[in-house]
Amino acid sequence: MAGDDYVTEADRTLEETYEEPMALATYVDRVFENPTIASHASKYLLEAIEAAGTRAVVEEGEEKERYRFFDDPHNDGEHAILGNTEVLNGFVDDLRSIAAGRAKDEKIVWFEGPTATGKSELKRCLVNGLREYSKTPAGRRYTVEWNITTADAGERGLSYGGDPTAADEQNWYESPVQTHPLSVFPDEVRERILDDLNARLDDHVPVRVDAELDPFSREAYNFLEERYRREGEDELFSAIADDKHLRVKNYVVDVGKGVGVLHSEDDGRPKERLVGSWMHGMLQELDSRGRKNPQAFSYDGVLSQGNGVLTIVEDAAQHADLLQKLLNVPDEQSVKLDKGIGMDVDTQMLIISNPDLEAQLNQHADRNGMDPLKALKRRLDKHQFGYLTNLSLECELIRRELTNETEVWTAESYDELADRIREPVTVAVKGQDGQTRREELAPHAIEAAALYAVATRLDEEDLPNGLDLVDKALIYDQGYLQEGDTRREKDEFDFDDDGHDGDHGIPVTYTRDTLAELLQSDLDRHHPDLPVEDVVMPRDVLNAMAEGLADAPVFSSAERSEFENRVVPVKNYIFDQQESDVIEAIMHEKRVDEETVEEYVEHVYAWETEEPLYNDRGERVEPDPLKMKLFEVEHLGRFSESDYESNLPRESVRQFRREKVITSLNRHAWEHRDEDFSVRDVDLTAIPVIKTVLESHDWDDVERTFEDFDPRQWDDPPSGTQTESVKADTIETMVDLFDYSEASAELTSRHVMGQVCYRWD
Repeated sequence: MAGDDYVTEADRTLEETYEEPMALATYVDRVFENPTIASHASKYLLEAIEAAGTRAVVEEGEEKERYRFFDDPHNDGEHAILGNTEVLNGFVDDLRSIAAGRAKDEKIVWFEGPTATGKSELKRCLVNGLREYSKTPAGRRYTVEWNITTADAGERGLSYGGDPTAADEQNWYESPVQTHPLSVFPDEVRERILDDLNARLDDHVPVRVDAELDPFSREAYNFLEERYRREGEDELFSAIADDKHLRVKNYVVDVGKGVGVLHSEDDGRPKERLVGSWMHGMLQELDSRGRKNPQAFSYDGVLSQGNGVLTIVEDAAQHADLLQKLLNVPDEQSVKLDKGIGMDVDTQMLIISNPDLEAQLNQHADRNGMDPLKALKRRLDKHQFGYLTNLSLECELIRRELTNETEVWTAESYDELADRIREPVTVAVKGQDGQTRREELAPHAIEAAALYAVATRLDEEDLPNGLDLVDKALIYDQGYLQEGDTRREKDEFDFDDDGHDGDHGIPVTYTRDTLAELLQSDLDRHHPDLPVEDVVMPRDVLNAMAEGLADAPVFSSAERSEFENRVVPVKNYIFDQQESDVIEAIMHEKRVDEETVEEYVEHVYAWETEEPLYNDRGERVEPDPLKMKLFEVEHLGRFSESDYESNLPRESVRQFRREKVITSLNRHAWEHRDEDFSVRDVDLTAIPVIKTVLESHDWDDVERTFEDFDPRQWDDPPSGTQTESVKADTIETMVDLFDYSEASAELTSRHVMGQVCYRWD
């Protein structure tokens, strides 16, 4: 594209969000065509969230519906809030009650949580989502602008010292606080409009517009009313609202216009931070006959900016003095510019804080009924953010921190997520010599970091016998635990719903910093042909994370001791994954083909159900007991000759076939009972015992297949040996199919063989 093409594209982008100003009557007609454009603040925020739709996710082992709005879809997921779906759903439920005016409309929404749990992302996600929603036809947001120079050009104009003789367009002044267009109407007329509108509205949340005109707009309205009243105008409101004086215009919601954000570093007197301040030079400029003229007010406080949509107080502990002064805002929906000048506000208030705010709020808790902060605490509607307890979400978050990837992970099955979890990551790193090199975080390295972080966040008090924190982490991520042939669903485990999962643990910032240091470090290993020094292995990650706890000021001594003890099961699990990769690479060409497995399943199904079985020529045949026996002995490795009488199965084999194969097939047949069921329609990997045959092997399989293989020779196998050829094929397979580089495949296989050779027969 040429430079002009980009400019043209920018023109189109801006044009899509801009509408020509319209007359007040035209706006009212449009409201009846599309009522959402008149929604009050909390209803508008709710509609923006709901408009993005939902998707199903698994968190803490349970399937939940998640609002896509919190995936930051309009910004390619850059500020997606990972996890905390239940907390966000609770926020939307409360927002629904607030919007409808049911019980919670006096509440201030409060998001609390430890550092690096996504609270800042929530702010950015809300701003992004509201901005983009306001650009859509359904989400258009409107306010009013005034021109009183057309009433009498000789009078001082409603301007901040501007030239009243300037071109007409320059004499239009927009409400500085995004006042709602329906606020222009007298109360009784506005109520009639809303009654008629809500009568047509198929929504349990009615449109409410309770705010009066803002002081700036009221000044213009009063000037016009006084002028036309003196002139004896019969249709007074029509004269005031004539499109030469009043226009309705749309605006794109953003920080400063519909969204107010008070940051931790913002200072000033409480009223200045809330609504703005008087501009004393302008008070002298404007002739106000001895009174304070609202035209001379800055309107740059957080409530002024957020009027119409959303007000956010970020790092609220820094503004604890301000919170008490917000009490009347949700109750009375008004705030004072001055003793004699009030301003109605319509905004959804939301505060964000670390746990330190709660400590401030509870400083007088021991005084019981005499607690001076009791009224404030009663109005705060708390939503607790926690650390992620899902392995896949933590992997996604770590990758975001290291690579700036913004894609939100979605998957049709957990196998897809498992592939993402184990993936390697390659990062460009500039060394002290100024040269850029590619550093690889080997397969399972991100997984190791994420699993360790999650393990530190889980409550071990509710662990059932026989399970460790890694098992709990897997259950939370998958929704089940696979133990050999047996799949145990999350419901079978009695985890404490009121436990402390996610309350504390290793934050992602610590993990990110540890990985960043590893990527810059010179790793003490060498290879004559491969850049192994540029590969960060999972064990490097886990060792660095555990060793770094001692020097990290963010952890207490008790936390350091607790977290150090949790690294061992993670190391064991990650080694199992690496070992599985190596075995599967060794045995890749020796796997049982699906046709052989399918034939076995068909014969077992026919054997049990007496269903007909046909050969390739269409002839009916009987199930072959020898084929079933050979498969069970040689491929499954479950049974020996003693389990059969000739080729006929004894009871142990019969029980196995019925419980492990037939039960799974019957379940599949039941789930697809409206279709013509056939064994050939079954996903064989859905049967746990068959999945084992298709996808996993062990060292016994390796030893049986490669009789002359010796893992003790792996590092430097003698030329012409079977070990040499097995290693070459294994490394090639790990690179081609399992996402390893040649260097990381070499390091991983060496590590695995180093452990295996000690127990090799």
